[in-house]
Amino acid sequence: MTTITIKINERTKAGKALKNLIEFFSKEHKGIEIVSDTKSGYNAEFVQKIKKAEENIKSGKCVEIDPNDVWRSLVLK
Repeated sequence: MTTITIKINERTKAGKALKNLIEFFSKEHKGIEIVSDTKSGYNAEFVQKIKKAEENIKSGKCVEIDPNDVWRSLVLK
């Protein structure tokens, strides 16, 4: 058995076509198996922190900092 790793850009026509072709053959023939479909290159803990930060921004639980006057922006109460 041979294992081949391929990175496919699904945004391009060629990428979509190749992915569809591989999926077709893996369903029709038992000799081809897709081991991993997609895998994020990001750390799951990092992604969770970013999503939490986005939620805090939407709910107003954040402080806007002026990059020109950082110390005045950080009025600590």
